[in-house]
This record gives sequence, C-alpha cells and structure tokens, in this order.
Amino acid sequence: MNTNAPKNVIPGSTVTRDVRELDKETQNIYESIVIMSKRANQIAANIKEELHNKLSEFATSNDNLEEVFENREQIEISKHYERMPKPTLIAVNEFLEEKVYYRNPKNEKNTEEDED
Repeated sequence: MNTNAPKNVIPGSTVTRDVRELDKETQNIYESIVIMSKRANQIAANIKEELHNKLSEFATSNDNLEEVFENREQIEISKHYERMPKPTLIAVNEFLEEKVYYRNPKNEKNTEEDED
C-alpha cells in the first residue's frame, strides 16, 4: 500500500457506499440525497462552463473536416474532462467530508418557534 498517496482522492467510477454513513449529519437519508444532488448540479454547471470557455478559444466560423482532425489540443482538453471524476462522485465525497454548506429553512423556522 502506498502511504504517500493523497487521502482525499476521488474515485473515477462508482463506489459502493454504506447508506448509514450518508444520513449521519442530517438524520434523514432523503435530505442528504437532495443536498448531494444539488451540489452535484452546481459542480456540473461549473465544469460545463469551464469546458465551454476553454473550447470557445478553438471556435471558428467555418469548420471543415480537416481542421477538426488536426486540432489535437482541443481533443486533449476534451479527453481531460472525460477522465475527471463525475460531479456526483465529487459531491458525495464533499458531503461525507463535511465540506458542503447547507441549511434547511424548515428546521430553522422550527428552532425559532422553540425559542419564543
């Protein structure tokens, strides 16, 4: 086993998770899943925007078949993004490491009523 490997490496494929670990923080598995899915959507939007910005540098007004095959840098950028961990895996990892900020207005409302 390599002891020099980084601890928070996000796997590139699906990982089996213990469901009981997912609801420790919220006490509700469904709430945890909603939080993770919303975070995954944020990550996906950020990655999509970043990729679009990088690929827009290569945009030309008249693409012909020869130019498409010759643009190796554009292909390498696309391959890099394809190899990245999926947004869902990143979101689950962030949630389990307690790196995701979330709040539930319903719970906050109940807390305020209890204080009154």
